[in-house]
Amino acid sequence: MQANIIYFWILNPSSILMKKIGLLSDTHGTIHPRLKDFFRDCDEIWHAGDLGNEAVVEQLEAIKPLRAVYGNIDGNILRKDFPEYALFEIEGLRVLMIHIGGYPGHYSTMARELIKKYRPGLFISGHSHILKVIPDSKNDLLHINPGAAGSSGFHKNITMVRFTINKGRVEDLDVLDIDRNKRI
Repeated sequence: MQANIIYFWILNPSSILMKKIGLLSDTHGTIHPRLKDFFRDCDEIWHAGDLGNEAVVEQLEAIKPLRAVYGNIDGNILRKDFPEYALFEIEGLRVLMIHIGGYPGHYSTMARELIKKYRPGLFISGHSHILKVIPDSKNDLLHINPGAAGSSGFHKNITMVRFTINKGRVEDLDVLDIDRNKRI
């Protein structure tokens, strides 16, 4: 007599294909004390340029795996360690990240060319110190600029974002928005 064998898997929620991302830009050499808690449940940290120094890189890498691009204030060491722009795919979403990229309708020349060539679903830039989340229907992408997470620059608030990438889509976007003069 032949036995029937039934196979089944119990899915662990952490094994479901989705990634939680912490995104920041323009730290200019400073990590805010609330960053670690805000990014605690993230799988990766992405930095859209103007890291400021190697100490910021070390601090971020001690929290989570880091993907970053260099910005206009970053020196030769950071430019050697990080690219001018990053193109990668994660959980079915093509991502393009560059420091000086502009935003829908006002992209830099380089960003416009890269978007046309690579057709990302998510375009990330920094530099402006202004938090923006803008859908771009013309290029079929979502643009995110996380603002500025450091204490140097004209911005009044420190901002950073976190979100989930699920089946090629950005979901559950949260913003941390802190008065720059408050350290906690």
